[in-house]
Amino acid sequence: MINSIMQEKNLKITSARKELLEVLNSLKRPVSFEDIKHKITMDKATFYRNISKFESESLVNSFESNGKKRYYEIRQFPHAHFVCNVCNTIECLGEIPPPTLVGYTILDALYKGICRNCTQGVCIKDLQGEIMYNSP
Repeated sequence: MINSIMQEKNLKITSARKELLEVLNSLKRPVSFEDIKHKITMDKATFYRNISKFESESLVNSFESNGKKRYYEIRQFPHAHFVCNVCNTIECLGEIPPPTLVGYTILDALYKGICRNCTQGVCIKDLQGEIMYNSP
């Protein structure tokens, strides 16, 4: 499947590109370089060079989250994301009808706020910034 996707876009099939698309496809959620660096064998420069090429070919889309961190996912269909301002959790919200803006084409949307767990007080961070969940 990965090979056919790259062939459709006339992209040279390299081990790094194949590996990166396979990892992104397997996770089914937006990820940053830091999230997957232990799952890939390429260095940071190779990651960003390939991810940039995938974006230009509309294979991958990205968005900026809290803290200026960029997240990437396989482009499937236009959909929205929610980013929690407390725990930085990212959730795909699925297809949400975009607002009607005459003359605009909306491809995705990013909502920021406080997630259900943080709102209910069951999501907290420890002193190192790691997220821990309390039992409700």
